Order: sequence, then C-alpha cells, then structure tokens
Amino acid sequence: MERQEPYIGKGTLPPIREERSRSPALVSIAAVVALLGAAAAAYFFWLRDTTPPAPSEPAAASVSQPLPMAQAPRHPMEIKTEEQPLPGLKESDGPVAAALSALVGLDAFGQVFLTENLVRNIVATIDNLPREQVSPRVSPLRPVPGLPVTSGKGAALTLATANAERYAPQMRLVETVGTEKIVAFYRRHYPLFQQAYVELGYPDGYFNDRLVEVIDHLLATPEAPGPIRLAQPKVLYEFADPALEELSAGQKMMLRIGKGNRERIKARLREIRAAIAA
Repeated sequence: MERQEPYIGKGTLPPIREERSRSPALVSIAAVVALLGAAAAAYFFWLRDTTPPAPSEPAAASVSQPLPMAQAPRHPMEIKTEEQPLPGLKESDGPVAAALSALVGLDAFGQVFLTENLVRNIVATIDNLPREQVSPRVSPLRPVPGLPVTSGKGAALTLATANAERYAPQMRLVETVGTEKIVAFYRRHYPLFQQAYVELGYPDGYFNDRLVEVIDHLLATPEAPGPIRLAQPKVLYEFADPALEELSAGQKMMLRIGKGNRERIKARLREIRAAIAA
C-alpha cells in the first residue's frame, strides 16, 4: 500500500544549501536549459511546498561590458550581436519571463516558474546541482504539489513508483518544447546567464562551460537496482543505501523522479549538450 510521507533529506536544514522538496533540472531539467530546464529540473522536482524567500540581489553590471576570462572557454557560446539588445540583469525578470512564456506557453509557465530573480536563480541552482545541497531560496520553479509517495514500512520502506506521476507538468514541458527552441532561447539570453554567473562569485568563469559540466554530472547518475529503499533515522528520510545517500543533490533528484522520467530527461540533456558544447 502506498502512502505519502515527508521529504527525503539529509540531516537538519543548514542555513544556505538545504536539500528540500520542490518542483525536476535540471537540472528543468523542465524543458531543460530554457528551463535550463533540463539541467536544473531534476533538483526542483523534490523541493518542499513552500515558496522560498528571494535571495538578496547582487549589484548588477551592464551586459554590454566585456567579461573578464582567465582562459579561453572550452565551450564558447556564439552570440548574435545584430539582435535587439538585452535588458540589464537587474531589469531582466519581465523580458525573460515573457520569452519563456512564449516558449512553453503562458499557462505552463505560470504553473512551473517563479519570476523573481529568474536568471540569477537558474544560474545559482544549476551551479549547485553537483554539490551536496541546493538552497530552495534560489529555486526558479514552483513546488511540486503534494508529498512524496512511499510504499511499505520499516526495512521494506521504498520510494513508490507512483511518486514519478507528481512531476507530470514538468515532464510535459520536457517533451513538448523542442531542443532547437530551448537552445535558441539560451543562446539569445546567454549574456544574462554569463553575467549572473560572474556575479555569483566566478569573475573568471564561463557559464556555458559550467552548464556542460553539470549536464555531464547528471548524465552520470547511477541507476538504483530495483525500488529505492529509504531509511528514517529521525524525522527526515534518507536513502538506505549509503552510496546513494552520498550522491550530489542533482543526482539524488534524478533518482527520486523515477526511472521513466530520468531516461526522458537524460535523452533531452544529451541533445542539449550536443548543441551547446564545442
């Protein structure tokens, strides 16, 4: 018999990078990169049913200014300078939200995305997916409705197959928005993503290189044989298998969304990687 239970997490909630249950990204890995969707989605599909407070805004720089680079990027992003100029990062929430709404549909956008600090939050979340924890304060996606679904109890407690159904709205985005459109959105708005990455604390970094690294990390998520067993040493659930519990936040999210969803997201991530990697 399946039942809904509290979130699977690791220990108590730290002040910044807590791992809590909210809307997959890869990631949204939703339509992936546009959802930067694909890369970030996987994480968000598990965060909690609370809207996170907005992070403090770093000072915005002009996207027209050249960005310092310690070395040439491994995967340079071609920018079409003849297109209409982008807004500054600080003023980008409305225009980027409008562009995403046109891409995924107005209803779908409202169901899945949060608009405040949209570019910054996408960048921060993607950057943290390979780490141990990701803060819900920087989530660009709305929480997934309901609670995680489990089966059994005690030593037989597992993550139920039906839990994957909770991510249907995000998976519809993954399937209905083509890779070409996702990459076009990303390429068009790349200067904003790059600026947000620099302001995040990487003055010599190149965001597209980081995105490719994160996609590779998510694609390397190991498969769990059979149902994923859970343990509940205190209030929160953990993976019973220590090897799974030690995985990154992004890889654990890839496991939690279910095998079918995971395979579909990995397929889209491979397509996106092929389009954005040198």
